[in-house]
Amino acid sequence: MNVRRTLATTSRVLLQVRHDPRTVGLLLIVPSALIGLVAWIFADTGVFDYIGPAMIALFPFVMMFVITSITTLRERQSGTLERLLALPTSNLDFILGYTIAFGLLAIVQSAVIVGFAVWVCGLEIEGSMWLLLAVTISDAVLGTALGLLASAFAQTEFQAVQFMPAFVFPQILLGGVFLARETMPDVLHAISDWLPLSHAIDALNAVARDTEDAGYIGVKLLIVGAFIVGSIVLGAITLRRRTP
Repeated sequence: MNVRRTLATTSRVLLQVRHDPRTVGLLLIVPSALIGLVAWIFADTGVFDYIGPAMIALFPFVMMFVITSITTLRERQSGTLERLLALPTSNLDFILGYTIAFGLLAIVQSAVIVGFAVWVCGLEIEGSMWLLLAVTISDAVLGTALGLLASAFAQTEFQAVQFMPAFVFPQILLGGVFLARETMPDVLHAISDWLPLSHAIDALNAVARDTEDAGYIGVKLLIVGAFIVGSIVLGAITLRRRTP
């Protein structure tokens, strides 16, 4: 790994995103708009206070996964990746550069989403707002890391989208978005323990309702962090240097 080359990749990605208003809109506007729609649907019912933390986990995760996987794949299809890796740039430099770039975007995205959910949509937060923001950022970075991993296996943008049923949908179904994990059948609950989004949602629910101590939240963040690191390493190992 070379720090200078990694940061050069980070700078290039951020510059590209800056000049792509559609990507900026998908990152910063669409997740908040979807959370606002959910809050509007359940207005005056109290349901949003229950499912709101899960929505904060869900939408950034999905958006970061889709945008990262497709953007990285375009680098390979356009030949940019092949030219970069012909230089003294390693797969890890490339993957880490993308992770840092989208991680910085995740900080901005998470701040917008949390602020919108709390101050515009009226989501009740009993715990620390800063801790809620930290968990949301880790959740968005998780989506980035899994998107980078998926892009390493895909050959076309359509295939990248096809990976969503394998990487994303099971985590949505078993992560506690629709039903508390504790009420699931034992087998499904055991499977959900191995899905990183489950731990992000658990942490967000715990912070929002202030039902667990900082140690519990720390363990959940460590689990999510382990999945992020594992995805980055595996993505660097499996990333192909040549365009299919």
